[in-house]
Amino acid sequence: MLELPKALLLNASPSFQEFDRPLMRYLSWQVSIARWEYYQTPDEPSDLEIAVNLLQEYLESSEELDRGYAVHLIGHGVSGLVGLLYARRYPDRVKSLTLLSVGCHPGLDWQSFYYAHLKLLPCSRQTILRQMVDHLFGCHPKSMISTLTEILEQDLFSSPSPHSLWHSASVPQGVVGVPTLFCGGSEDAIVSAHELQGWQQKLGELDQIWQCPGGKHFFQYFYPHKVARQILSFWLSLNSINTHNVNQSNFAS
Repeated sequence: MLELPKALLLNASPSFQEFDRPLMRYLSWQVSIARWEYYQTPDEPSDLEIAVNLLQEYLESSEELDRGYAVHLIGHGVSGLVGLLYARRYPDRVKSLTLLSVGCHPGLDWQSFYYAHLKLLPCSRQTILRQMVDHLFGCHPKSMISTLTEILEQDLFSSPSPHSLWHSASVPQGVVGVPTLFCGGSEDAIVSAHELQGWQQKLGELDQIWQCPGGKHFFQYFYPHKVARQILSFWLSLNSINTHNVNQSNFAS
């Protein structure tokens, strides 16, 4: 049986692994954390349900499952969407959820943005991808643009994003069902401030919204210390509330 960590950083986009690494390093100084990875093979359909089911299989392998074990989940973009769908289905397995660059319309991701541009603009795939580099990362040296373009192109083939040139999928908004920290970048062209604040109407008592100043779509890569500090503060607030509730219960008894 597997002994699970306190927190799990989800990655359903193999080509984006590097963008999560700095955040994971900062968090690992304070808490036991691991990364769960989903690799979609070329012969598999782009189906988020497959990723959700595999995540459940992983968590079911824990030797602590029968003792009511719950884990903090963190995910960016489509990886956050996997965490959201999992939390809605198995709320008792999730202590908290941190969504990075996931707006109130959860299905909206960089690929939906890309395909919308590809339909409207008379440009090649490579031209649109280079434009996406600017939208997602901002100005970069010319030497980096080619590398970032290749990373985005690889994600089109390896991510379980539900979008394609022929179909733009939607994911029901609804509530999450577990304590959730909604994070976004103040300069994110994909998940705008309006999209992030759209969660305000569905906030639970323990939920929080935080916007990273100056951050674009991959703000967790460029500002890992700020994001880690916000996540740790969120977890601490949950622990404080739980401790208060236990003390209240003991006093009442």
